[in-house]
Amino acid sequence: MPRYQARVEVQLRPSVLDPAGEATRSAAARLGVEGLQSLRIGKAIVLSLEAPDAKQAEAQVGVLCDRLLANPVTENWSISLEELQA
Repeated sequence: MPRYQARVEVQLRPSVLDPAGEATRSAAARLGVEGLQSLRIGKAIVLSLEAPDAKQAEAQVGVLCDRLLANPVTENWSISLEELQA
């Protein structure tokens, strides 16, 4: 059965305040990094799985995102999928 590597990126929705991102942006300015207009903190999850095809692999990862990896009320997520060579 084919193996896939998925990278899931989870970000707060644009309408949700990101105090950690704002604190990091402010700290960057104090370090002399200029020009940052915005900075938002998110998370990346990398996993590998077996599935009959890419469509089913993406569907399985989508279930994980909706029910486990992200809060659907406050976060958006995206998946990038790559088939691993044996």
